[in-house]
Amino acid sequence: VQLQASGGGLVQAGGSLRLSCAASGGTFSSYRMAWFRQAPGKEREFVAAISWSGSNTYYADSVKGRFTASRDNAKNTVYLQMNSLKPEDTAVYYCAADLHPKNRHLSYDYAYWGQGTLVTVSS
Repeated sequence: VQLQASGGGLVQAGGSLRLSCAASGGTFSSYRMAWFRQAPGKEREFVAAISWSGSNTYYADSVKGRFTASRDNAKNTVYLQMNSLKPEDTAVYYCAADLHPKNRHLSYDYAYWGQGTLVTVSS
């Protein structure tokens, strides 16, 4: 499956952005999806994951209550709604997919990755 992330940009602290990740080349509804991010000089970290149906979502503590993952299997797209953004949310955000990730919060358990979209939050 090929993944294409979009929706990043520059936003002031307290603002909102919605990221999208469009999938092609596979049966999208079979894949567990996740969002990771990588800030300059830091390791890639887990942000959110969503089950194949969308009924179950999981979040890093740092974004819980502010970010919401969702998916539209009819459109082969997963979303990350980001509200109350903080400067520390600045990073390149990646979407990832796997049929059966053993540990949903570990990047190496995902086989497919999008190219990343940059989110910059100014203070």
